[in-house]
Amino acid sequence: MASRTLLATACLLVLLLLTLGGAPVEARARRGPRWAPRRTPESSSVDGYATTATFDVGSFGAAGDGTTDDTAAFQKAWAQACSSAQPAVVLVPAGRSYLLGETSLSGPCKSRVTFRLDGTLVAPEDKSGWGKPGSLPRWIVFRGVDGLTVTGEGALDGRGESSWRNSCRTNPAMPCTVAPSALTFASCDRLAVDGITLLNAPQIHLWVERCRDATLSGLTIASPGDSPENDGIHVARSDGVRILGARIATGDDCLSVATGTANLYAAGIECGPGHGISIGSLGRGGSRAEVSNVTVDGASVSGTMFGARIKTWQGGSGFVRGVRFLNMAMDRVKYPILIDQSYCTRPHPNDTAACDRQQQSGRSSAVEVSDVVFGNIWGTTVARDAIRLHCSEAFPCRDVVLRDVQLRTRKGGDKNAATSSCENAVLAESSNVSPAPCSSAATKKNFVRRRVHH
Repeated sequence: MASRTLLATACLLVLLLLTLGGAPVEARARRGPRWAPRRTPESSSVDGYATTATFDVGSFGAAGDGTTDDTAAFQKAWAQACSSAQPAVVLVPAGRSYLLGETSLSGPCKSRVTFRLDGTLVAPEDKSGWGKPGSLPRWIVFRGVDGLTVTGEGALDGRGESSWRNSCRTNPAMPCTVAPSALTFASCDRLAVDGITLLNAPQIHLWVERCRDATLSGLTIASPGDSPENDGIHVARSDGVRILGARIATGDDCLSVATGTANLYAAGIECGPGHGISIGSLGRGGSRAEVSNVTVDGASVSGTMFGARIKTWQGGSGFVRGVRFLNMAMDRVKYPILIDQSYCTRPHPNDTAACDRQQQSGRSSAVEVSDVVFGNIWGTTVARDAIRLHCSEAFPCRDVVLRDVQLRTRKGGDKNAATSSCENAVLAESSNVSPAPCSSAATKKNFVRRRVHH
């Protein structure tokens, strides 16, 4: 009897201790923390702790009415954000349009800066006088800002119509001039650009120059298919650029890769209208060019002049190597696969003999092209010559791989069957390719003479 009483007493004590021990924990959970950091109007927070300072351009005098020049207000907001000791956000609110002239936003900055674009930036129609003598005109430039993030659901409208009308490519009666690029990132390492839209650039929409470790994702770029010299994304002298998802419709190259670029990766590209995805042009005016380790993996190219292209001028020097064009769908593309080592554009449309002069003077040297793979490319071509490998006699293209390429004309039939032409091209591999590599009667003899096998 005594033992049962002692056991019951012990059980009651255990239950009482558990109840008393748990109650303060539950009470503390209900009450929450006894203190929280005080928030200031310009701070944002995570779990109650201030982490970033926010600088709304409206607080610095930006009208956001689309007609008042807000350039000075943006530069003041940027100066405050760039000098902030804590991570900073420059906020461009949604629902407003901000007129900006030439705008340079420079570093280095004390902390990481995010440029949050939710509104719309618009360029003035009159861009005369932009650019310093000897330099290229640019609308908005971020320069020397490491760790920069540009993100948001907003847009930049370059209002390039007047530049297009006054281009010599549109109106040969006009002189040839360089129109402003819309958005430039120069010497910005660890760059991230995500989600924004670029419209109607006078010339290049987005220019990445001298940057390392840059990621561009979820971009939309759009201008008319007849807008001249109007690239979507242009990468030059940069290392480690990643393009992860972009919808590009423009009048020139959807993506152009210029000299000094290495270790570029692009995936999820929708291109068209435009001139396709291009390495180059390279070697103009006898210059040296170097491009290496470029991969395009996953692209849909529709209604364009070119698909996957490498273009170099005669007379240049240097190299293009380690290029991969993979997993690309072609729809109504005039020239789906092209290597052109005799590329030329006339300095003015009226100078009809310019390219003839260039061809005669530049035959002894070329930018060397090697280690290029075209793999898993399929779809339709407008012209019959679906694969064109037109290389330099002095420096033939080497180690070119064609693998799992299936291209056909839209019309079909033997009379309209797709063909392939080659000059001075040395294939390392050709497997499961249609049309058969270098099958054009006009180039087959040259192809065999150069000991190309398939």
